Amino acid sequence: MTNAQAPYLRDLNPVQKQAVLQYGRPLLILAGAGSGKTRVITVKIAHLLESLGLDPRSILAVTFTNKAAGEMRERAIGLSPLAQGVLIRTFHSFGAWFLRRNAPLAGLDPRFTIYDEDDMTALLKTLYPDRERRDLSRYTFLIGRAKDFALGPEDPLSGISGDHAFPEIYAAYEEKLRSIGNADFGDLILRCTRLLRDNPEVRKRIHDRFRVIMVDEYQDSNVAQHEFLREFAAPDAYVCVVGDDDQSIYRFRGAEIKNIRSFPDIFPGTEIIRLEQNYRSTPNILEAACAVVENNSGRLGKKLWTANGGGAAPEIVPCPDETAEAAFCLSLLRKKPDMQTAILYRTNAQSRAFETSFARAGLPYLIIGTLRFYEREEIKDALAFLKFLSNPKDEVSFRRIINKPARGIGASGVEKILACRDPGARIPEAMDSALKTVKGKAGAALKDFADMHARFLEDLGKRKLSDFVTRVIQESGLEAYHKNQDLVAGSQKLQNLEELVNAASIYPPGGAGLAEFLESIELDAARVEESKNAAGTTNAVTLITMHNTKGLEFDRVIITGLEDGLFPKDAPYRDSSRQEEEDIEEERRLFYVAITRARRELYFTFCTNRRIHGQLKNFPPSRFLEELPEEIRGSARRAAGTYPPPGVFAFRPGTTVYHEDYGQGIVWKSAIKEGSHLVTVRFDSGQTREFFPKYERRLERVAADGL
Repeated sequence: MTNAQAPYLRDLNPVQKQAVLQYGRPLLILAGAGSGKTRVITVKIAHLLESLGLDPRSILAVTFTNKAAGEMRERAIGLSPLAQGVLIRTFHSFGAWFLRRNAPLAGLDPRFTIYDEDDMTALLKTLYPDRERRDLSRYTFLIGRAKDFALGPEDPLSGISGDHAFPEIYAAYEEKLRSIGNADFGDLILRCTRLLRDNPEVRKRIHDRFRVIMVDEYQDSNVAQHEFLREFAAPDAYVCVVGDDDQSIYRFRGAEIKNIRSFPDIFPGTEIIRLEQNYRSTPNILEAACAVVENNSGRLGKKLWTANGGGAAPEIVPCPDETAEAAFCLSLLRKKPDMQTAILYRTNAQSRAFETSFARAGLPYLIIGTLRFYEREEIKDALAFLKFLSNPKDEVSFRRIINKPARGIGASGVEKILACRDPGARIPEAMDSALKTVKGKAGAALKDFADMHARFLEDLGKRKLSDFVTRVIQESGLEAYHKNQDLVAGSQKLQNLEELVNAASIYPPGGAGLAEFLESIELDAARVEESKNAAGTTNAVTLITMHNTKGLEFDRVIITGLEDGLFPKDAPYRDSSRQEEEDIEEERRLFYVAITRARRELYFTFCTNRRIHGQLKNFPPSRFLEELPEEIRGSARRAAGTYPPPGVFAFRPGTTVYHEDYGQGIVWKSAIKEGSHLVTVRFDSGQTREFFPKYERRLERVAADGL
């Protein structure tokens, strides 16, 4: 049977087949969104086994998630039973496999256990017993990040952290970890790399065995994984990596886009094959995606196309605020309830408005990648404080907050406090009684808590409810506690707490307003429970962050919150450094990923006003909307005549401008004021001026080439 007759090649398009059949020199497969990447990888494994007759034990295929590795293994075995002998694993799983076979040489016990973040923090606690655990968890995060960048404690670490104590703490941690003979997740890559680099015998043995190395999702690899591949691959091994630099969106996790872009330089003679035919989306959707991502620099380059026909043009929909945005989405869902729909947003906190709207409308929804808003730890913590202030007999809320963050009041101390309470009495009275018997550190902590509670009660009604909730979150210690959690876990807990403040902003001040706010939450929570029961139905809408959509697809996608400052997130207004430009380019890639999740229909929404810290503030549309094709930008004008106001796209932040009186400058800020577009310009002379571009004819935009 010739290659062309192999059954596994029949359904491939010409470029896919070229990628499968290529062999000999290094190969970089640039696989665009929806281009059949997994099929190409698994068929290539079958081809290497069935047509080229390679030994299955000589092939290694690695990817990044257990799910992806399992799917790759299952599909490859379905094409060729010989694939059962191929090593198909995640990077870390393979690292563990390798280290267990070479444990003594790597300074490990052969039965070593793998420490997760909690274990790492616990180990640090044995070294620094006087430090708080949440303080040590920050160093756990930094150690993990250093290992992702292939850095040991002896290497320069200023790029990881400016904390002068970090190198010493990292070194002490490593010494302790080695004395125990265990490894953490970072070691599963870093120790492998160093063992291969330092031990010629091990390197030769590995080079002799693995003649083919395939890496999927290579744009998500970090520095340590890239170094591992370079050491692991023999000079004459066949190396094939698959990925898409336009879908590199995990830099905050340590992913390094330079890995895929520099692959042809690291592996001389590399052939690049581009999978550009998209099987998912309509031509209009792909045109929008390509128009946006083409604004990034340094791309390896490709342009998606499709043989799919039909499809409506994507639309931009301006909304007055986030409530109206949720209402628009609800109206779309009611028009076509059976269409599989996903609502995408930049941060988890944005889900609240949609959850509230959909729960009240009885619309089933699914939250992907996180808990529903009012089930999130940080929200339940803050609400427990508020509930206890509203009802001082609430024992459940009291138990949750009395020692969170840790105040030195243990479980026995809590029981002593509650034991002082007469039947039906308020807990603050029990705290006063307990202060007579609870002494030492616990007694001091209880007095501080009782005084704080009293201050909150005295302040309730003296300020807006949103300001009061902000004070409770800050002075209770929850803000600092969850800020540290965000640093360690890369979560968005502070943003969720800010969204709770926004939710409180529409209620009146005082005890009655607080009770009304808490009651509305409880009623919404009951509706959410009903929505959960219906969430398994086929017409449940999916609520999901843009990052979590990677690898998913939906018939209809609504990308929401497209305002500068929210998306792109914390947008820099002057390209003062390459770092800032890289941030914007990653946000643009994230937008590209979001767009390419849509099969048939695509909508973009932005709010001219959005609540931030309980205040309604004006925002200009996202600069990325300007990069969409003109036909799509025009849809915003057709949808609501004055939105966006003239000049919003032309004079976005970062735009170079010229004024007859003030000379050249940069648009620093942009906002909507009384229905018109207002810009703040910083001129090269140092002066700052505000203008309404609609009326100020002497203010002109300067093209990129200066003409």
